[in-house]
Amino acid sequence: MFTHLRNIETAFQQNKRIVALVILTSAIISVAAIYFAFAAYQRASAHIYVLANGKALEAIAADRKDNIPVEARDHIKMFHHYFFTLDPDEKVIESNISKALYLADESARNQYDDLKEKSYYNNLISGNISQTIAVDSIQLNMNSYPYAFKCFATEKLIRATSTINKLLVTQGYLRNVSRSDNNPHGFLIEHWETLANRDTTINNQP
Repeated sequence: MFTHLRNIETAFQQNKRIVALVILTSAIISVAAIYFAFAAYQRASAHIYVLANGKALEAIAADRKDNIPVEARDHIKMFHHYFFTLDPDEKVIESNISKALYLADESARNQYDDLKEKSYYNNLISGNISQTIAVDSIQLNMNSYPYAFKCFATEKLIRATSTINKLLVTQGYLRNVSRSDNNPHGFLIEHWETLANRDTTINNQP
């Protein structure tokens, strides 16, 4: 009889161990399933689809800190493009300058007012002169805030009889602001000044 009881107790202990093993295995599987499901969700949420010209383009989301140097350089490039890309049309000039002034502080407004006072824009219109700019390089210091930069560019003044190439060097600082439709990168150029703006070559038209 005692042998029979011992057999029952042994079977009961074995059953307890089996049940405990089943519970532990189920818990491990559940935790693993939750982990892999969350990882898959993170990978899926990192992919963004942008609609451009009727086509869905895939983009990958990233923390802003990973893209700050890229966005900062593009902000500087955009500002110089709008400020210095001008045609002999008052509305074009006003439109481009307006876009540029959203990207910088009063230092850019002061330079614009100074050029306007000197009839620079009126001379472009009366002389049928177009102005373009190509940014050659941007030096950006990300080690201290606000971020200091120096921009090197080539300006072209295009008229019917000649094309004047000019070396343009400017500098300033970038600080963070809220993003908006008018300022998509969320930076503002401060203390902007022109260090050099001189003729390099003059190409006469035949």
